[in-house]
Amino acid sequence: MTVMIPFEAEAQLNWLDLTDALAEGHKTPKGTVEDVFLYRDDNTLLNRSAWIKGMGLAVKCATVFPGNPAKGKPMIAGAVNLFSDQDGALEAILDFALVTKWKTAGDSLLAARRLARPDSRNILIVGAGTVGRSLWQAYSAAFPMAQFNVWNRSADGAERFVRDCPGVTIAKDLETAVRQADIVTSATMSTHPLIQGAWFQPGQHIDLIGAYRPDMREVDDIALQRARIFVDSYDTTLDHIGELKIPLANGNIQAGDVLSDFYDLAKFERQTSDITLFKNGGGAHLDLMTSRYILESYTP
Repeated sequence: MTVMIPFEAEAQLNWLDLTDALAEGHKTPKGTVEDVFLYRDDNTLLNRSAWIKGMGLAVKCATVFPGNPAKGKPMIAGAVNLFSDQDGALEAILDFALVTKWKTAGDSLLAARRLARPDSRNILIVGAGTVGRSLWQAYSAAFPMAQFNVWNRSADGAERFVRDCPGVTIAKDLETAVRQADIVTSATMSTHPLIQGAWFQPGQHIDLIGAYRPDMREVDDIALQRARIFVDSYDTTLDHIGELKIPLANGNIQAGDVLSDFYDLAKFERQTSDITLFKNGGGAHLDLMTSRYILESYTP
């Protein structure tokens, strides 16, 4: 019997439990992942598939139309199909927004629980969109004593964000806010670096989510050169996302500068004065792990 899992199922989920499930998922055999990206102007069609032995298969199909919010429509649409590893049967159809929200923010939170200082008290969210709201929820679970600030290109967007997220304050100047933060988590659609490495301070953790295309970047080369770099997956970041693909191609960083991915979590360590930087690239294997966690947590 196929289970239909709506967005409202998130009331049964827990951010810390999800990060533990993702960590366990990376102890399984490395999955087969295949991504297909189709582009037209600023719009994107993503088809992401993953198969992990013992966990099953997931196929996620999504459209990303950045111009939709201005028309009062959602930017992203899609669905996730979860199949049995035993007989290929369709086990669940999950709300796309549910899986994407929890996968994306959970991905970053797993890294932050390993790389950020546990006593982090000032968290800056760059970008006041839907993902920024998810990051506020996720980081609040792991850093309950932290003060959150949000910086956004438009003041209207930042004001809507603080109305939706109690206790968050608006950062007026990005450079000042970055310099003062213990954790910077960025989720923008920028194709040109917004955040400069010259602003970084010892002990900070930088979490980059927004860039997902070969032409997209949120930080400059100096940021990468000053930080210890980690990714969720070598396979879905180095050759696919401009954040790393461009500086690697230009010789401004080397592949060896990317120290580890989630398949070797033991290397996700920090010293007090380290600047750590994590590139969240997503990937269908993470959608599969998240979907499996959701199905196992869900009670109709």
